[in-house]
Amino acid sequence: MATRKSEQTERSRESAAEESESGPFTLADVRKLVDVLKGTDVTALVWKRGAEKVEIRRGPGAGSVAQAVTQAIPAAPVAAAPAAAPAAAPAKAPDKPGTIVTSPFVGTFYRAPSPDSPPFVEVGTVVKKGQVLCIVEAMKLMNEIEAEMGGKIAEIFVQNATPVEFGEKLFRIEPA
Repeated sequence: MATRKSEQTERSRESAAEESESGPFTLADVRKLVDVLKGTDVTALVWKRGAEKVEIRRGPGAGSVAQAVTQAIPAAPVAAAPAAAPAAAPAKAPDKPGTIVTSPFVGTFYRAPSPDSPPFVEVGTVVKKGQVLCIVEAMKLMNEIEAEMGGKIAEIFVQNATPVEFGEKLFRIEPA
């Protein structure tokens, strides 16, 4: 036990000497650490160098093979901000008139009550407020989606028997 403790102390001194000689962690440093762990039973390694820390976890529940945690660099958030702006552009309201009917939950979209039946509505169908437009199956429950307003079906955005997400566009209804 005393031998093991002295080996750990010696390793700590060596790593402290290396810290003072080298700069921040590089990708090559992290790759070397991962290579060292290959072929061993070690599942986690934490290595600190100054204010930086590299943490590597392997095996079930690890989340990722290698994970590097370093100081925050102010330039990184500035670069990420412009990338978020174009993603918001497609979410704008359409220029076409009418009301968009969206899915109230995640499920499977069906245009008809059964595979042998005709669809509830087609493009051009005039609907009344409360009329059934489609069914969204969620957790084995068939939920009828009704028109929120009267009008004419201008567009159907989803194909029959396809998965839909919460808030996904289903129909566009133009005022009649």
